[in-house]
Amino acid sequence: MEYIVFAIIAYLLGSIPSGLIVGKLGYKIDIREHGSGNLGATNTFRILGIKAGIIVTVADILKGTAATLVPLFFDAEVYRLAIGLFAVLGHTYPLFAKLKGGKAVATSGGILLGISPILFTIIVISFILTLYISKYVSLSSMITGVVAVIISIILQDIGLIIVTACLAAFVFYRHSENIKRIKNKTEPKIKWM
Repeated sequence: MEYIVFAIIAYLLGSIPSGLIVGKLGYKIDIREHGSGNLGATNTFRILGIKAGIIVTVADILKGTAATLVPLFFDAEVYRLAIGLFAVLGHTYPLFAKLKGGKAVATSGGILLGISPILFTIIVISFILTLYISKYVSLSSMITGVVAVIISIILQDIGLIIVTACLAAFVFYRHSENIKRIKNKTEPKIKWM
């Protein structure tokens, strides 16, 4: 029963559409009607700029972190990484935004922040370095997913390995169109780094 309760809470936390809220409240813009139509941080950066993009990124990360930390306040004996996965589902298929959300990258990172700050720090560095070199957010996201799996293997944490592998696979799945555009050299590059 505890798993069901915390899974629902995690899903609802993940469903908070940060990009939609920031766009509408701060800019009177529905970012779903612009750019890629995605509610995630990348589209927010493209449409609303760096300030809004950073706010949405942080908010999306914290959704995942909150999902893993809530059970601690109730001394619940649940596997918090598993609970965090429901925040990713909420972010990707948000109840509050017609099930059309982001691509799960920031919220996935937030889960890892709540469980292993060291791993989170490593993947943030990996993401920034890859982004600086490639200028592709999508490619950086996928490479960072692979790095998370590799570090989990080094840490020899079976649960972490399974979850990071699932998250990485999901990130690749969510970026299938981006992969095609990268191959065709039509994927847009960032211009602010």
